[in-house]
Amino acid sequence: MRAQRGRKKKLIVAFHFYREGNQTAWRCDECRKAGLEKRRNCGYLRKGGAGKSRPVWASGKVWTAECPRSFITAESLTLLDAYAVWRMPGALHVFEDMPARVADALMTLHTEERAELNHGDRKD
Repeated sequence: MRAQRGRKKKLIVAFHFYREGNQTAWRCDECRKAGLEKRRNCGYLRKGGAGKSRPVWASGKVWTAECPRSFITAESLTLLDAYAVWRMPGALHVFEDMPARVADALMTLHTEERAELNHGDRKD
């Protein structure tokens, strides 16, 4: 199953990609040296590679047809950091003062984490 469409998709892919713990296989320099950028549908190339639907990276039920390094946005990484802070013991879990987009992202990440824990998919 592909991750949800829309703005949440990149966030969900980022969550699973960074929780998986195998980012070393996806380093841009090493990938280019090995000539894998076309096979992995690197988003930094953008030379007609868009539209491929073959999974390039997958974790559980989440997959992407583009290299996760180029697929994940800086905003998704910022929201992952915000989620890590939000889950810290003693942190205030108040949504009243945060933008709706951030609150929605935190709840999406919380839902993904709960599903991962409930289904035994967690890798650590």
